[in-house]
This record gives sequence, C-alpha cells and structure tokens, in this order.
Amino acid sequence: MGTGSTGPRLPAVVRHLIPTIAGLPLGPLLTLSLRSLAGRQPRLFERLGEHRSACYFIDPIDLAFAFTVIPDGERSVVRVVRKSETATSSVVIRGPLLTLLSLLDGTLDGDALFFSRVISISGRTEAVLALRNTVEDAELRPADLLGLRGALAGLVDTGILGALGVVRQMADLNSRSKAPEA
Repeated sequence: MGTGSTGPRLPAVVRHLIPTIAGLPLGPLLTLSLRSLAGRQPRLFERLGEHRSACYFIDPIDLAFAFTVIPDGERSVVRVVRKSETATSSVVIRGPLLTLLSLLDGTLDGDALFFSRVISISGRTEAVLALRNTVEDAELRPADLLGLRGALAGLVDTGILGALGVVRQMADLNSRSKAPEA
C-alpha cells in the first residue's frame, strides 16, 4: 500500500549520497544506539509493554532500502533490509524519510500525516499506538540517540537539527517548483 500525498521528498543530491551511507554498517550502528538508549532510559522501552518484541518495518519511500526495528530494550535490533522483506513484520510504516524523521523529533503530528495519507500504516494497530505514544512522550533529540551529554550534546543537536532543517527547506523548495500552477 503506497502513500497518497507524497510530502516533502529528499532532494536528488541527498538521495545520491544515501547509497554511500547505506554501505556503512548502518544497522549495527543504529542497533548500538538503540541499545545504549535503552540502558540510559529503560522506561521508554518498558512503556511499549508487549509490543517491545514487535517487528516494525520502516520504509522510507524515497530510499532504496528499508529498516526493521525490534525495540526490545537492551536486546533491540535494527536491520537495513530490502523493501520486499515485510513478511515477518508486525507493523509496516511507509512515508518520505524527512517525514518519518519529523515524527521521531516531534516536528510533525503522526495522526495528521496518517489521515492526510502522507504516511501509511498497516498491521497491528495497538503496536503502532504504543510506539507513537512512546516516541511522543520521549521528546528525543539526536544527542539522546547518540548518548551524548553537555556541551557536545548541544553542538550535535544544533548541527544535526540544523542540517535536517536545511534539507527540509531544499525539499520544500523542490516540491514547490515541481507543483503545477493553479
């Protein structure tokens, strides 16, 4: 099932950089990050309850690959997978990468994105709701995911969120320039 309204897409220049990034051990790095977060903030994962062991298939529609995430605390696993590997997933979440990242950092409202068909969700609704509530309550910053504190955390947050802001602006400008005139 695809998404209806597409939302901002990654600019072409950024999409061309992604295969290079995907060639890195992205899955193991994200797994370590999630496990580290679980060690520092176990309540986040406890809040998921029985859905900690659910397999979430996250499909950024503007990338050539997807992710499976099992947010099981210090046993969490993130894998980079082919888009066809949805069979073992409890939940499938699809949308543009920038939109999915905006859900994670709280910039956009997941319910509005779902009902406007910018993102699509299928599978176990209760698992999606548990994840959404956990992510919204966590108010995570990039430094939280990386386990950083103090001045370095502030610099990383500013840098990453600033870069995401620039990419979002580029995507918005790109989508406006391609939009048909009324």
